[in-house]
Amino acid sequence: MTPIVTIRKIQTDPLPTIGPDFTDALPMLYSPLIENMPSYLHHWIDLTLPNALRLLGIIIIALVLNRLLRAVSNLVIKHASGQGRPAQLREQQTRTLASVLYGAGSKIVWVVALLTSLHEFNIDVTPAVTLAGLASLAIGFGAQTLVRDVITGFYIVLEDQYVVGDTIQIADNIGRVEHLTLRRTVIRDARGALVTIANGEIRTVSNLSRDWSQAFVDVSLSPETPIDKTLQALETAAAALRGDPAWSQALVDGPRILGVQSFDRVSSTVRLQVRTAPTRQDEVARELRRRIQLEFQKQGIPLSSVQRIELAGVSHSVQEAAQTDTAS
Repeated sequence: MTPIVTIRKIQTDPLPTIGPDFTDALPMLYSPLIENMPSYLHHWIDLTLPNALRLLGIIIIALVLNRLLRAVSNLVIKHASGQGRPAQLREQQTRTLASVLYGAGSKIVWVVALLTSLHEFNIDVTPAVTLAGLASLAIGFGAQTLVRDVITGFYIVLEDQYVVGDTIQIADNIGRVEHLTLRRTVIRDARGALVTIANGEIRTVSNLSRDWSQAFVDVSLSPETPIDKTLQALETAAAALRGDPAWSQALVDGPRILGVQSFDRVSSTVRLQVRTAPTRQDEVARELRRRIQLEFQKQGIPLSSVQRIELAGVSHSVQEAAQTDTAS
């Protein structure tokens, strides 16, 4: 007996094909997987390609701004033109200033980039910005003097008003700059004392070490002394100083005779002017006075001899009369 085989045709639903409706089939395939994921992973799935591109753009912009900030801060550096100590100190100060500027600016750029990036993760940064603003305001009110000192010190270094080694005058203080920071200036005065001055307290500063210095020498003479002979003696002393190799290196201009500065019945005063290398005006003036005295003694020119007599217990008019009689 031959077995009978029956073949039945089973009709099934066609599988989704890749075509225009393929994207519609994806939610059906992956929806069970997404539903079974933990809730904290749903946020990361929502991070789409535009968000990633925006994050990448923020990072690139921050890097470019840091590069530009580095280039701008390098413009502040004043390279030393020689091997002298003042030039080297000037370069070191400007490098420190450029480093401070770059560091502060770079931190600001990255903080702004971080706050902007947090917005892409739907994180509200308003409370953090508000807190930072209040903290900055409180620090600003509490440290006004410090901020003023730092800003003034920044301009002192940037404008090259003075450097370590310069001789400066601030108010009544005259001395050599021993130390300079953005907050304070330390000078050593004529007594040898270290004077610390906050940069914010500086209103006017005189730099006595730039380019050249100047001194005036006044010579008081007896009114009876012939003026022509006196001027000739002064010119001889000045020419001897100019021709001395030991002192010519310290001279920039002069000494030159300016003429009679004052004249009365007691004495006449002749003024000389001399310009010297920075901070050498005092020693040059002393040497010039010494040479003038030797020349006057050689030519027999008398100096002014005024005697002052003070009488105790008498009226002012009597004292004037006594001084007049003594002078005559």
